[in-house]
Amino acid sequence: MDNQKIPKPTIKRLAVYHRCLENMLFSGKASVSSKDIADQLGIKASQVRKDLSYFGEFGRRGVGYNTQQLLDSVSDILGMRKVWNVCIVGMGNLGMALATYPGLGRSGFFIRALLDNNPNKIGIPIPNDLSIEPISVLKSVVKERAINMGVITVPAEVAQETADALVDAGVQGIVNFAPVRLNLPDSVNVEEIDISVSFRSLAFSISLHSGRRRRE
Repeated sequence: MDNQKIPKPTIKRLAVYHRCLENMLFSGKASVSSKDIADQLGIKASQVRKDLSYFGEFGRRGVGYNTQQLLDSVSDILGMRKVWNVCIVGMGNLGMALATYPGLGRSGFFIRALLDNNPNKIGIPIPNDLSIEPISVLKSVVKERAINMGVITVPAEVAQETADALVDAGVQGIVNFAPVRLNLPDSVNVEEIDISVSFRSLAFSISLHSGRRRRE
C-alpha cells in the first residue's frame, strides 16, 4: 500500500467509518453493507466502497461485511492497535482540555508530556499523573518517553518555532491547532486543524439554507 497515492479525505473518512462501525457493533449489528455505512453518514455507498478499495478486498458483493472484521481491518489501517505517545506544547485552555480528554487514551493516543514556556504554569499538576514542564526539556522528554506525536496549541506567532523544535526533538507527526500553516520537512506528517474554518463552513451552510427558505 502506497500512502502517497491515498487521498487525504479518504483517510479522514476512514476515521469516521471506524466510529460508525463501533456504534453499529455496539448496537448488535453483526454485518453491514456499504449502504448501511453510507446512510449513517449521509454519503454515497459508492464512496464507501471506493475508500475501502484502496486497502484491499473486504466482504463479498451482495453479502456485505462482517462488522467486527471490518472494524478490525480499519483499526489496523489507522494504526489504532498501536500505542501512540503524545506531547502537548502550549497549556492554555485548549491544551488543558486536550490533556484531560479521555477519548484520546481510549483510541490509543496517550499524553506523556505537557509543556509550556510560562514559568507560572510549570509544575501545575494535571490528572493522569502529569504536570506541566518547561519547554526547555522538550528534546530529552521526546527521547526518554518515546514520543511519536506533538500537538501544538500555542499562539500563531510562535507555532513555526514550536514545530521546528518538535521536529528537531524527533517527533514523527504534528497536530497543529494554531491558525497558521507550518513549513516542515516532507518526512514529518502534519494535520492542520483550524476550528474557525468549521464554524465558517457551518455559518455558510446555515445562511444558504436560510436564504433558500426565504425565497420559497
